[in-house]
Amino acid sequence: MGEVILALLTGTIVGFLFALLKLPIPAPPALAGVVGIVGVYLGFKVFQALEPMIRNFFS
Repeated sequence: MGEVILALLTGTIVGFLFALLKLPIPAPPALAGVVGIVGVYLGFKVFQALEPMIRNFFS
């Protein structure tokens, strides 16, 4: 959990600095983009959990 908090803190600082320097945000500018990234991560984790069953099905 500490890793997640550290990542959130680092991202917040970076976002603040980008806004301060009037640079474009280095992340999707809309919530839908962020949700899409979370979806990619979840899909990857679901595959990892189901991988043995998928490998057996196709072999």
